[in-house]
Amino acid sequence: MKKRTKRYLAWPLALILLLAAVLFCHWAVKAVFPAADSGSGSEEWNLILVNSSHHLPRDYEVELTLLDNGEQVDSRIYPDLQAMFDQARWEGLDLFVAAGYRTWEEQQQLLDEKIAEYREEGHSNAEAKKLARQWVAEPGASEHQLGIAVDINADLDASSSEEVYAWLEENSYKYGFINRYPADKTAVTGIVNEPWHYRYVGYEAALEMYSRGLCLEEYLQERE
Repeated sequence: MKKRTKRYLAWPLALILLLAAVLFCHWAVKAVFPAADSGSGSEEWNLILVNSSHHLPRDYEVELTLLDNGEQVDSRIYPDLQAMFDQARWEGLDLFVAAGYRTWEEQQQLLDEKIAEYREEGHSNAEAKKLARQWVAEPGASEHQLGIAVDINADLDASSSEEVYAWLEENSYKYGFINRYPADKTAVTGIVNEPWHYRYVGYEAALEMYSRGLCLEEYLQERE
C-alpha cells in the first residue's frame, strides 16, 4: 500500500510540473516575440504610422479585397468603406476609389514618374526628387502600401470634386476614416494638402481626431 500511494501521488505532481513548463514557455514566447500572440488587434493594424520617418517593412503582407474597378483594399476595411460609399451615393454623390493598395514596385514607379516630370520642367535631379517627394512618398513610406488608405475622387459627369471632398470631410469619421493630409497639418505630416486621401483608423480614433482636429501623428503622440 505504501508504494502504491507514492505512485498515485507522482501523477498529479508530474501534471503540475508539465503545466508549469507549458505556461513558462508561453510567457517566454510572448516576451521575446510579442507580435506572435497579439494577432491583428485594433491597435496593431489600423493605427500603424507610415511616413518618411516610419517605414513599412518590405515583407509586409495583407489580405486584399478586389473592388469593381480593379483597385484593392485591405479586406478588414472593406465593409466600412462600402457603407461610406453607399451613404454618399444615397445622398446623390458619385464617387470612386481612384487608388487603393500599392505594391513596393508600383510606389517606386509612381515616384520615378513624378521625378521625371520635374526634370522635364528643367529642375536638377536633386530638386526634382525633393519636389516629387512632396506629392509621392518613396517606397516604404506610403500608406497605400498598407492597404487601408484610399484616394477617393468624384465622377465628374455626375458630381464635382468639391462636393465629394466636402462630404468626406464632414462624414468620413462616422465610418472610421480620416482626411490624412489636411491643409493645416502639412508642417506635421510633411505632405501637402490631399483632400482625396483617406485613411482608415477605426471608429474611436476617427471620432477623436475629427472632434479635436488632430492628424494621425498628433493623435499617436498624445497616446505615448
